[in-house]
Amino acid sequence: MSKKKLIQPSREENGYRVYEEQDIERVKAIQLFLDIGLKTDEIRPVIACGSIEPMDGNWDCADSAITLYEEQLLKTRQQIEQLENSKRHLQELIEFWHTVKERQNRINEQ
Repeated sequence: MSKKKLIQPSREENGYRVYEEQDIERVKAIQLFLDIGLKTDEIRPVIACGSIEPMDGNWDCADSAITLYEEQLLKTRQQIEQLENSKRHLQELIEFWHTVKERQNRINEQ
């Protein structure tokens, strides 16, 4: 995340990174964004604005945050629809093959 400039911890003289409590909270927020399907390039503008969550008190990012989240919600709904279609298709295939197996079992019993 440091390479993507999403967090910028300070460094000690020996070069080790020093993470503050706000860095840890930022990493948690970034992980949440990644979990909901956002890419680091999409996260960067919200993080750069200094507003990870509304409780931060910086409301300047509202428009860009709303746009970003609405776009991701639309993508998520489309993914859900695709998954529901896949689920239906798989259920139909399973039902078909159960029918084939039952017919085959009846033929073998005769």
